[in-house]
Parts: sequence; C-alpha cells; structure tokens
Amino acid sequence: MLVVVLVIVLIGVFSSLRIANEYERGVVFRLGRLIPLKGPGLFFIIPFGVDRLVKIDLRTITLEVPPQEIITNDNVTAKVNAVIYFQVVDARRAVTQVLNYINATSQISQTTLRAALGQSTLDELLANREKINQNLQRIIDEQTEPWGIKVAVVEIKDVELPSTMQRAMAKQAEAEREKRAKIINADGEFQASQTLANAAQVISSQQGALQLRFLQTMVEIGSEKNTTVILPLPIELFKPLIEFGKSVVDGAPPKPLPDREPKTG
Repeated sequence: MLVVVLVIVLIGVFSSLRIANEYERGVVFRLGRLIPLKGPGLFFIIPFGVDRLVKIDLRTITLEVPPQEIITNDNVTAKVNAVIYFQVVDARRAVTQVLNYINATSQISQTTLRAALGQSTLDELLANREKINQNLQRIIDEQTEPWGIKVAVVEIKDVELPSTMQRAMAKQAEAEREKRAKIINADGEFQASQTLANAAQVISSQQGALQLRFLQTMVEIGSEKNTTVILPLPIELFKPLIEFGKSVVDGAPPKPLPDREPKTG
C-alpha cells in the first residue's frame, strides 16, 4: 500500500513540474479561474485537471497576409499582399479575450488592408507606400490592442496590376521619356544658337576676326587632306551684280558698273 501511495505521489510531482523559456509565459486556470502568470523558469501546477496551463510565446511573429483583391479610389482593380510583424504584450488578454489571437490578427489585417487601400488612388498606392504602411500599422494596432497584441510593422509587399493597366503605364512612361528627351534636345539647340549668336557678334565687332577665322578654317581643311577645296568669295564682289539685277526688274536705268583701275607698272 505504501508503494502505491509513493508511486502516486511521484507521478503527481513529476506531472506538476513545468518549465517556461525566457520568451514564454504560462497562463494558468485553476478550476476555471485565472491565477497569476507563471514563468520564466521552473514552476508547479496542480495536476489531475485542477490546473490548466496555456503557454504563450512573447517573441515577434511574422504573419503573411494573403493577396487581397482591392478596388482603389480611382476604380483600378489590383491584388495586394502584405506582411505583418506583431507580438503578444499581455499573455493573459491574448488567452482570455480572443480564441485564437494569430488567426484573429490575420483576419483583421485582411479586412483592414482592403478597406484602407480602397480609399487611396493607384498613384498614391505606388508613390506613398511608406505613409500607407504607417496608416495600416496604426489601424490594425488599435484593433488588436484589446487582445494584448502589439503590431510593430506592416509592409505592403507586392501590388499586382492587370495586364492592360501595365501596358497603359508602360506607354505612359515611354511618352514621358520621349517628352523629356525632346525638351533636353530643344534646350541644347537653344543654348547652341545663343552661343553661335554671341560668337558672331564678337567676330563682327572685331576687325580682322572674320579673316582670322577664315584662315583657321582653311588650315583645318588642309589638314584633312581633301583633294577638292571650294574657296568662298566675299559677298562684296557680288553687290554690283545684285544692284544691276534689281534695276532691270524695277525698270530703272542700271547703274554703271565701277571701272577697275588699271594696274600701274
């Protein structure tokens, strides 16, 4: 009889021993009533159904939100998925306030994702992602706070657009690139014309500058080893002929061409 009692006592002692890791807490119900948390470390519970232990992990949990089909504020359909980082900050409420806090957090995240992103336009969703992430984190954290859950980070991972929308955006981007290229080209031509105009003004204001430029051009042509060289004549040589043609057209008596002075030996 003593042996039986001793065996029962040993079984009771070993079955009452529990160990909680540093990142765990033990929520204990004694005859259905909540008692103070246990852990970390070694602790005892009353066996044989008197105490019921629920261990809660306090580490950060990574939760993948499955792709959600949304309609943006400008009536664009897209699929968006996200990732959420949260942790239990109150183990007692995580057990007593919700049946399954991980599943509940997942469900509230999906509904919040659809509702919040539906209030944004597609451009805002693509350009202001950091601001949208912060807004999602705030909303989900407020809703999970009664469960003892702290949502630390919400990140939108991918935004999947319909193929027709992708092609339209690609055409728009190509048009923007062509527009910028034309603006840059026009600006370059404008600056080049200004430079040429300034150079022409400088050359015309300096005596001998035009002749010097002519000689430089001839040197450059000669360095290229061309077999044919066309020499431009000064426009002053053609002025009498131009005036003669104008007088014939107008019916006025032509002005006599200037005589060339005889060369003296």
